Amino acid sequence: MSAATGEAAGRRVEEILDGLAASGDQRAVQTAEELVRVLMDFYGAGLARAVELLSAQAHDPDRPAVGPLAELLDDQLVTGLLVLHELHPEDVTARVERAVRQVPGASVAAFEAASGRLTVRLESTGCGCSGSSDGTREAIAETVAVFAPEVLSVELAPSGPKEPALLQIGLRPGAVPAETR
Repeated sequence: MSAATGEAAGRRVEEILDGLAASGDQRAVQTAEELVRVLMDFYGAGLARAVELLSAQAHDPDRPAVGPLAELLDDQLVTGLLVLHELHPEDVTARVERAVRQVPGASVAAFEAASGRLTVRLESTGCGCSGSSDGTREAIAETVAVFAPEVLSVELAPSGPKEPALLQIGLRPGAVPAETR
């Protein structure tokens, strides 16, 4: 956006707010002003985060060389702005993969772009406990929604066969332990 376009947009916002004020509807004016403030905070936070990420990359020689763009694309706030404005350089499949990588132990099992259906596989913890699959699915869905709002449903892939339970072997009833014989 050029400076002239930015100035024109600012003037247009002022015209709209002035028009609302002239209508005499104070509630509408207050709501519109609050909306402008919230949007300004949102965009300001996104831009500040982009500058912070790029600055940290430039000033820290020990930081892994993932590149400034990769770091920006991993950030939920910046990605949200890019997706909102259709500026994100990755296609939906790449964004889904990037989002799921943000969730420890999760990987994409399948993604159907046409239906918006995502199936996620979770690493087995090996503890035999089921955990809260609904909570995990919701956490994944929230993360994915930022990166790929095209995803309409998130499901967890069925886990593989359960590991056999630890078999406890005891003495048969009435048997005497070897130590006491």
